[in-house]
Amino acid sequence: MITQDQIIEAIKKVHDPEIPVNVWDLGLIYNIDIQGSDVQIKMSLTSEGCPSARQIPDDVRTSIAKIPGVSNINVEIVWEPKWAPEMISAEGKKILKLED
Repeated sequence: MITQDQIIEAIKKVHDPEIPVNVWDLGLIYNIDIQGSDVQIKMSLTSEGCPSARQIPDDVRTSIAKIPGVSNINVEIVWEPKWAPEMISAEGKKILKLED
């Protein structure tokens, strides 16, 4: 059985090429839905003009695909709610030196 923790660990391996923080800690992942071997991800990007708009979702998909038992992965980009720096996790803020 595929778990949310496995999905999160896979997602944490994906980084925005311009920011030294993984997409999970950046707060870009809005929803993870697991139905058997199918995984649905709803995520955003830091901006609609993000130069890595194709690469990041592909990297998320590729990383999740390495989990045994996963057969179908759908990564959907959503713009609501709009991403904001306040969505960055405490760990991400430490890396970015936004928090002590």
